[in-house]
Formats: sequence, structure tokens, C-alpha cells
Amino acid sequence: MTEGVAFSWPPAPQAAAGRLADRGVLALTGPDARVFLQGLITNDVRRVSPSQAIYALLLTAQGKFLHELFLTAQVDAGGDETLLIETEAARAPDLLRRLSMYKLRSKVALTDGSARWAVGVALDGAVGDAAPGAAWTIATPEGPAIAYVDPRHAGLGLRLLLPRPLAESLPDAADAYARRRLELGVPDGSRDLVPEKSIPLENGMDSLSAVAFDKGCYMGQELTARTHYRALIRKRLMRVTAIDGQALPPAGTPVVWGDRDVGEMRSSLGAQGLAVLRIEDVEKPDVALSSGGVPLAVNGPVPAPRP
Repeated sequence: MTEGVAFSWPPAPQAAAGRLADRGVLALTGPDARVFLQGLITNDVRRVSPSQAIYALLLTAQGKFLHELFLTAQVDAGGDETLLIETEAARAPDLLRRLSMYKLRSKVALTDGSARWAVGVALDGAVGDAAPGAAWTIATPEGPAIAYVDPRHAGLGLRLLLPRPLAESLPDAADAYARRRLELGVPDGSRDLVPEKSIPLENGMDSLSAVAFDKGCYMGQELTARTHYRALIRKRLMRVTAIDGQALPPAGTPVVWGDRDVGEMRSSLGAQGLAVLRIEDVEKPDVALSSGGVPLAVNGPVPAPRP
């Protein structure tokens, strides 16, 4: 997968692509765009190119979760670069507002790119030996698109930034995508992390390639680095399954051991889900957990091992 090479649509013969209607796209241009983002987000913007995408977070000054984002780059025929930020559609205006607050005199332009771009996935897209985040251009009937191996977990296949008319012709992939990510133990933005409350490393973000510990300063770095180097994790997002196959209760439902609260449910689909649990309680022998009356089995911390 070489920078500048255009692959044909679809991205692989066996890859059934679908759209993710709940995702939005922001566009960042200008000579200061990379330096601007580098001082704000948790991953290293210097790694981003038309052949490499990254996953990152925007945190509060106290190191709590605010937004997740995927970052890709597109260079036009004139050599001008646009950084494309994929994030939650419902919360994209808030991300745009927060980024704009820090613009000051930086020579950058932030716009909502969702009228042009839409997001899709090809969960079974052939990635071969491509590294996480490997990206390339796809030639489609509606114009150039971007495909990249999901930077978080190879089992999630390909993410796609598509011209909106093409994406809207695809079937909805929300349930298939949710089922796959829950099987793999991959959290999904504010469905699993509570804005202004969740600590990234309690939610497996270090294992999902969201944080570069060698990149220098960014918003919320101090707490994130201290948590990492001092191993201050007491809770962890974990994969859970309903033992009897029932549908799991909604996010926010307490997880209990007898009459003791030991955690809280996060997102789920059917009998599979994620929950934030106290590590010391889960590791005790003969722990019997339940949530909303549904007995739970703990399948381990997130994410599941990479394939």
C-alpha cells in the first residue's frame, strides 16, 4: 500500500462496505495545521500522511476524555494538504468549537467537512500484512476516497472516508460494526467513555494506539503520563457477556457483586458488552457479578489480543 497509488472500488473483492451514519468529518487546513493539532491531541501528528492514519484523543487539562478522533491526510493536485478528522457526528460541533477556542493566531482553518465526506467500514477488507493505520487512496465513481487499516485493532478491518453520495448508496453497517468491536473489546467514543470524567488508560487507550508517550506536550499529558508510568490503574474497561444469553442492560447500569457496586455497564449489543470494573474485585476468586439482574461473565480487559 504505497502513498500515491490509487486502488479501485471496492477496496477488496470480499469486502462488503457499509456506512456509519453516526460519524462526522471535520477538515483542517493551513500552514500551521499540524503544529496546532500536535499541541492538543494525544497522538503524534507527525506520523500522519496520505499513507498513514492515526487514532487519538482530545482531553481536558486534567487528562479526562473529551473526544476521540481518527486523523488522515489528503494532498490535492496543487500540493495543498487537508487534515481530515473523523469523530462522532452528534458531538462534532462541540469538537469544532473546542478546537476553535485554541486557534488564536494560528494560520489554520477549521470547517465541517460532512457535506463532502462520509464514513464507512469494510470489516472484512483484505489488509494482508499492512500495519495498523496504513492508508491509501481509492478511486471511486464519485471521486477519490481514503481507506486505512483501523489503527486500533486489525480485526476491525478498513475504515473508509468516502464521497457522501457513494456512502449514502451503501447499506447501514451500525449493528455489524458494533458486534465486531464488542467481540474485540474496542470502546466507541462517548458510548463507553464519559466526557470530562473517564481516564483514557482505564479504558485501554494505551493498547489501542491512541497515546504517544514520546511526542512531547499536549492537553492533559501530565495526568496521562503519570498514570502510565506509575501504574495507577484501579479500574479497567472489560469485555463482559451475559451468562444466560440475555440482552445486557443499558450503559450506566451498576455492576454488582452481592450488595456491593463494583463497576458500571457501558455499551452493549445483545449478550455482549463492555463494563468498567474495579480490578481488585474482578480478580478475587469466585466473584459472581451481575448487572440489572443479568449474571455476567468477564472475558478480560480491552482490547482483545490483536489477531
